[in-house]
Amino acid sequence: MDNKLYNFLGLIQRSGNLTSGDDGVEIDIKKGKCKLLIISEDASENTKKKFISMAKNFGVPYLIFGEKENIGYYIGKSMRSVLSIKDNNFAEAFIKKIKENNSGGDSIVKD
Repeated sequence: MDNKLYNFLGLIQRSGNLTSGDDGVEIDIKKGKCKLLIISEDASENTKKKFISMAKNFGVPYLIFGEKENIGYYIGKSMRSVLSIKDNNFAEAFIKKIKENNSGGDSIVKD
């Protein structure tokens, strides 16, 4: 089931509505462009702590999903720990797919 979710991330990447990597995602969050923050399950504790805190401060929904190696592979990049979905429709669709597949998505938060 995860492959469908990873493939969907690849589609979002190709549409130009995905930012990956710490710096780019941080900029998206601070500029209000991030509609959904995705943090990989195997991200470092410091990365998780930093981005969860930032998401809460800026009122951005976030979830914990996938492994950074797979995320990077499916979006055509090197390993990625954090992603920013910049389109509301894609963000809502990803959350819906997570809930339908009941995989990953340890934390879906909308502050």
